[in-house]
Amino acid sequence: YNCMNLRRGCVFEENQREGTPLVQVKAHLPVSESFGFVAALRQATSGQAFPQCVFDHWDNMQGDCLSAGSKMQELILNIRKRKNLKVEMPALGDYNDKL
Repeated sequence: YNCMNLRRGCVFEENQREGTPLVQVKAHLPVSESFGFVAALRQATSGQAFPQCVFDHWDNMQGDCLSAGSKMQELILNIRKRKNLKVEMPALGDYNDKL
């Protein structure tokens, strides 16, 4: 659970496999947080976990993109950097029609 919580994941189902010591855990994990998850989970479980990732649904991110230091703003600025745009939040006046 610690590995999931560090990556904003949320566990919604846990099933014990009868006759085995295996436990099947189903959870939602944001795609942006899933990179490197397999390696982190294997390291946390000493190689005993066998993760399988499948896309499930879209969901809105919680928070305000204009709040300095928020997770949403960090994500937006990283995307702007990756796309070679100015790495700052654009002002509302940038979108107003100048005519």
